[in-house]
Amino acid sequence: MATSRPPYNERMYAPYKIAALVEVLAEQGIAPADSLRGTGVNPDQIYDASVLTSVAQYATVCRNAVSQSCDPATPFKVGMRLHLSAYGMYGYALMSCLSLREYFKLGVKYHSLATPTVTIEWTEYPDRMVWTFPDAFVSSPSRELREFIIEQQYTQHVTHLQDVAGSACPPVKACFSYPAPAHADIYSQYLGCPCFFDQPQCELVYDSAILDRKPQLAHKLTATLLQETCDRLIGQAKTSTGVAGEVYQILMSTPGTFAGMEAVAQSLHMTTRTLRRRLEAEDTSFLAIVDDVRRSLALEYLKTTKMSTDDIAMLLGFSDAANFRRALKRWTGKGPGELRR
Repeated sequence: MATSRPPYNERMYAPYKIAALVEVLAEQGIAPADSLRGTGVNPDQIYDASVLTSVAQYATVCRNAVSQSCDPATPFKVGMRLHLSAYGMYGYALMSCLSLREYFKLGVKYHSLATPTVTIEWTEYPDRMVWTFPDAFVSSPSRELREFIIEQQYTQHVTHLQDVAGSACPPVKACFSYPAPAHADIYSQYLGCPCFFDQPQCELVYDSAILDRKPQLAHKLTATLLQETCDRLIGQAKTSTGVAGEVYQILMSTPGTFAGMEAVAQSLHMTTRTLRRRLEAEDTSFLAIVDDVRRSLALEYLKTTKMSTDDIAMLLGFSDAANFRRALKRWTGKGPGELRR
């Protein structure tokens, strides 16, 4: 069955989760092409960091896993394979934070950068810290897929906390809102704690005594810099709605070689006239989006690289550094040197 392409503004994530799941299924004898069926992603793309994928594409691979795999441990094995180092800036920001309490807070704050399949929330009580997943059994019509996703999510949490803490830091207990399956005994094997079924809601519970522990890679300056980068990435996500968001994502995917309006319209399977009309309906224009992309990239290059002003101007398509400086002044009221301090 053919599948429609996800909007470009939903393709925001490197395919690291897809790669991990395809690897686990391949170890069971399931061909990558079969695991990826219906996603529009080729096996040779899952290790390409320049390829962007959507949550919907990942969910399709999960559905394929549910229908093709005979191993009930598959979601747990995937969760164990998804270390924070695979999550880019988000993962490194979490690993460098100054306490496990801050880790839990930032995990929620920046969760939209992590190919999220469920919503996560955490609550601190005097004696415990509780992760909850309020929409875990709302987002999918399939019971098997919902259970697959929550099992993987729980195991990711256990894996990530071990990555941050530098040693095993298992939950006190794990609660599931569905009945115990036939393979219930493997849950505690992978999660490292007692597991309870038919509970009022899905919860992963930790002892609050761990919250003041210092992560093994805690570093104040690194944490600040990485969190600033995550804030900028979150800010870019605000432009990820509507046709304007699709145009933004297309232009951001090839910085330094900005496609023209006609090429972007072709990517979106519409005429330039239709694209112009759709953007006007969203109270913006192609030129305004190009300007916003240039501004975002300029700030990113100035704050995170040592490239010269001339090189940045060239990458952003300015005729010379003077025009770039004028644009920077218009965007921020500051010059390159001020922004780099």
